[in-house]
Amino acid sequence: MALDGITVASLAAELNKVMTNARISKIAQPETDELLLTMKGSSGNYRLALSASASLPFVYLTGVNKPSPMTAPNFCMLLRKHIANGRILSITQPGLERILCLHIEHLDELGDLRTKKLIVELMGKHSNIIFCDENDRIIDSIKHVSSQMSSIREVLPGRTYFIPQTQDKYDPLLTTEEEFLTQVLTKPCSIAKAIYTTYTGISPVIAQEICFRASIDGDMATASLTPDMGLHLYHNFSWLMEDVKTGNFHPHIILKDKEPIDFAPVELTQYQDLGSEYNESISYVLEQFYARKNIYTRIRQKSSDLRRIVTTASERSHKKYALQAKQMQDTAKRDKYRVYGELLNTYGYGVEEGATKVTVPNYYTNEDITIPLDPTLTPSENAKKYFAKYNKLKRTSEALETLLAETKQEMDHLDSISTALSIAESEEDLVQIKEELIAYGYIRKRSGEKRARIKSKPFHYRSSDGFDIYVGKNNYQNDELTFKFANGGDWWFHAKGMPGSHVIVRTNGKELPDRTYEEAARLAGFYSKGRENEKVEIDYLERKNVKKPNGAVPGFVIYYTNYSMTIHPDISGIALCEND
Repeated sequence: MALDGITVASLAAELNKVMTNARISKIAQPETDELLLTMKGSSGNYRLALSASASLPFVYLTGVNKPSPMTAPNFCMLLRKHIANGRILSITQPGLERILCLHIEHLDELGDLRTKKLIVELMGKHSNIIFCDENDRIIDSIKHVSSQMSSIREVLPGRTYFIPQTQDKYDPLLTTEEEFLTQVLTKPCSIAKAIYTTYTGISPVIAQEICFRASIDGDMATASLTPDMGLHLYHNFSWLMEDVKTGNFHPHIILKDKEPIDFAPVELTQYQDLGSEYNESISYVLEQFYARKNIYTRIRQKSSDLRRIVTTASERSHKKYALQAKQMQDTAKRDKYRVYGELLNTYGYGVEEGATKVTVPNYYTNEDITIPLDPTLTPSENAKKYFAKYNKLKRTSEALETLLAETKQEMDHLDSISTALSIAESEEDLVQIKEELIAYGYIRKRSGEKRARIKSKPFHYRSSDGFDIYVGKNNYQNDELTFKFANGGDWWFHAKGMPGSHVIVRTNGKELPDRTYEEAARLAGFYSKGRENEKVEIDYLERKNVKKPNGAVPGFVIYYTNYSMTIHPDISGIALCEND
């Protein structure tokens, strides 16, 4: 969701608890639009990151110290001059605006106490960090906004700071039932849109959440609401605002599988079918969400070239397979030519010279059959011609059987690589996949290019009963896990009839409980091509019964005796061992 007014309210509440009376010991400007304040408080040291980035503005406490430029920018030097060693009095938020104001007390050049304001506006492309005196006069800002850039407000030294009233919105913390019913429910648009366009600091996600809590479709028109439904909607709106006023926040990240897709400072019941990761600190939630989201975005960008190569090769293989299958169908008539030749050798003495066809009894079916003839050839020569056609088609069929098997294996191999790309979570994971594509000729290795040192490891989970479960991320890891890491008595799991990870359960000579079998099967289903399916069939057997044919591609195995179970590929509740 957007960094809306409710998230900012949660930040203000947290920062007031942590930073009040803390002293600013260090001020840095690691980026042109970003500040990093280091503070010493009664309970320890803190770092506060503030960004006015147009694409990703934020404020949160962090443990990460970014390197600063050799020469500090002018805005940073100005802050050091005025508020270095200053004391944080409070952090406030005007209404539910996306604005945080740090009130800082410091000593001026004459040793007198003064108060300054460091105002952070988190408003997308209009984000800014503005430094003001106690009279709201702007001393400087991290971004200067002149009259040529904005007709609403100038942000320049000497100007008076004010919050631009660019939209006719109401403060949701001060709303009344009458105001809600008259301002929201009379707008000619959807209910959710009416809420977030009427009130300051309400994002579309929160507007949908209010509707969801009221059991109302947020995409319905406001005109469709009955008076009772409108009143029920208002009550849910006011209950949520009461949580904001009292600081009843529950910061968490919304997860789909393991990918972060959203965050919120309050419960988002509309995502109840997805996973959630809670933390008391909204700063931690924001930092983790942005960092992990950035990882997934970066991996998708870096894997796009590999995915394109795999997709192109796969399309080529499918076209080749279709052509070979059509050629194989054409060879199916070869036995007809063999029968023609045999029958001509048997009954050819009765064929008249120059005949274009002959009808003879077919002793295979006890029915008559008409055989086309070349009138320029004798019956014996016609028979030899049919035998030649038969032998040619037979040789073609035998060759096509081999080619079809090779092309099918190539299609399955590429399908398994595509699945591995969807599983990859780090750049190290992509290295092994690229190595495999190079090894099989899909990527040309550059001259002098050294093989990368592979650091990627399989996933390591621990079952509810304490058994270690390992999951291969790609074909190389699958081979390593199955044939080098696992013992013969360990159990091997794999999604039936589709590409996916090899899953190994280390038994250490013990009998596995039913719950561990089920959890390992869920992992095999989740890390397969069928992870989006409602049900996935899983084969499982002891590792000693899994074999690898000579010359087979990485990850390809055969087995003949196995058990099977059908599971839902949900891995929530299975512990991931992060440090392995």
